Amino acid sequence: MAETSVSPAVEQEKEEWFGPKERKLLIDPINDDNPVTVQILGVCSALAVTTMVEPALIMAISVTLVTGFSNLVISLLRKGIPKQIRMIVQLVVIAFLVTVVEQTLKAYNYEVWNKLSVFIGLIITNCIVMGRLEAYAMANKPWRSFLDGIGNGAGYGLILIVVSVIRELTGKGAIMGLKIIGPNADYLINTKTSALFGWYQPNGLMVLPASALFMIGIIIWIQRARNRKLIDVS
Repeated sequence: MAETSVSPAVEQEKEEWFGPKERKLLIDPINDDNPVTVQILGVCSALAVTTMVEPALIMAISVTLVTGFSNLVISLLRKGIPKQIRMIVQLVVIAFLVTVVEQTLKAYNYEVWNKLSVFIGLIITNCIVMGRLEAYAMANKPWRSFLDGIGNGAGYGLILIVVSVIRELTGKGAIMGLKIIGPNADYLINTKTSALFGWYQPNGLMVLPASALFMIGIIIWIQRARNRKLIDVS
C-alpha cells in the first residue's frame, strides 16, 4: 500500500505594507476611533498645550513619534518580555524615547522646550502611549504596531492642532506669529479700517485652559452628531 501523509494546510495571513488593514490602522484613529474625542485619552495635555499652534504642533509630533516607535520596539520584544514585568519594560522604552525627543528639542529649539519641558516629560505617563502598548503592540506584529502608534499619535495631534488654531486665532488674532486680524496695520485684516470685521475684538477667554475644554467638548458633540454609532462608545 502506498503510504500517504496528510499535512494540514496552514494559511498564514500575508502582511502587506499598506493593505486595507494597514490603512485602517492609520485612518480610524483620526476619525471614528480618535484617542481624544472617542477614547477620551490624553485630554490633560490637550488642555494645557493648545494655547498656541507652535507648541501644540511640536507636542503632536513628539507624541506621534514616541507612540509609533514605542509600539515598534515593544512588538519586537513582546515574546521575550515576562508578563510580570511587562509594564516596567514598557515604561523604560517610553522613557528612553521621551528623553531622546526632549534632548533633541532642547538642542534645536530651546524656547519651545522651555515652555513644553514639563509636558514633554509627562508623555511617559500619557494614557494613549501606554494604552496602545497594552492593547495592540503586545499582541501584534511590528509593522502593524508601528502603524497603530503613528495613527493614534496623528489622531491626538489633529485635535491639538485644530483646537490651538481656533484658540490662537480668536484669542490673539494670529497663527504662529502671522498676524491675521487685529486693531492696527500690522495685521492682514485691520479691524480699525475694515467695515466687515470692525466688530471683532480678541477674546481673552480663548487663551485660558478652560476654553480648550469647551472646544474639545464641541468637537466631541459635532463628531457624535455626524456619526451616531459613537454616542455610546465612551
